Amino acid sequence: MVEIQRITKLTTAIMDELNRVVIGKEDLKKALIIALLAGGHVLIEGLPGTGKTLLAKSFAKIIGGEFKRIQFTPDLLPADITGFTAYYPDGTSKFHPGPIFANVILADELNRATPRTQSALLEAMQEKQVSIEGTTYKPPEPFIVIASQLPYGYEGTYPLTEIQADRFMLRVWSDNPPAHEEKEIIGKIDEIEAGNIQTITAPEEIIAAREELKTIHVSDPVKEYIISMVNYLRRHPDLAVTPSPRGSIALYKASRALAALKGRSYVTPDDIKELAPLTLEHRIRVKAEAEIEGITPKNIIEGMLKEVEVPK
Repeated sequence: MVEIQRITKLTTAIMDELNRVVIGKEDLKKALIIALLAGGHVLIEGLPGTGKTLLAKSFAKIIGGEFKRIQFTPDLLPADITGFTAYYPDGTSKFHPGPIFANVILADELNRATPRTQSALLEAMQEKQVSIEGTTYKPPEPFIVIASQLPYGYEGTYPLTEIQADRFMLRVWSDNPPAHEEKEIIGKIDEIEAGNIQTITAPEEIIAAREELKTIHVSDPVKEYIISMVNYLRRHPDLAVTPSPRGSIALYKASRALAALKGRSYVTPDDIKELAPLTLEHRIRVKAEAEIEGITPKNIIEGMLKEVEVPK
């Protein structure tokens, strides 16, 4: 329990420091902390100018990590992300690492790049390594990709493939702030832009917290609850794409991080219910005929939460 209290204290300090420069967006902040502890990545869908870059950059500084921002555009190439090996006339060669080699990566407007360039992130996100011309390079730990994408249908966007979307542990929405938060933002804009944010931890402490997180207890009924949710989606007649085991693993790992955030050494069914939309909705695709009838992934997830029996 001492280890869990240490994680809770750390996450509270991270949240408090984020609150100094990022107004509102509590769900988004919580998602970043959960993904950091659970070793996952976050996909943020929303409109431009809603604070995604500020949040990611501040987050990187707070955890003592290196931050890199990649602006995705249609002409971006895979080597612009991973780096390349340069060969010189004297027969020598040197690897020039790309921006993927940092602790916190902001992949801004990911769906503006072509699928070929999007796929350059796959190996790094899943295997925590990059292979270039037969040589493997590892990004620093902890390693987290925070990708933003514009809502589907925007001009010049390429929808993420199911394989790419599946690599993200959590998907959250970043909307325009409500009126009272926007008033607070403009009142504090000089302080926010000054960027006076403190580093309160170090990558080594985050890695240690990840190990301690493995001691969080997940009972068999709660594990079965996760599997029941995933199987409900796999059997759903209106779905063309359903979650793989990576989806159930993401929900399992994220639930342990959420329990630690709440100061508990065990996962409850409520933790699973809270995280299910964030971990499963982006992993499903509705059939074309069902989509015409107005059925959406959100509708199906809401139905799942009502219909799958909650363990006592």
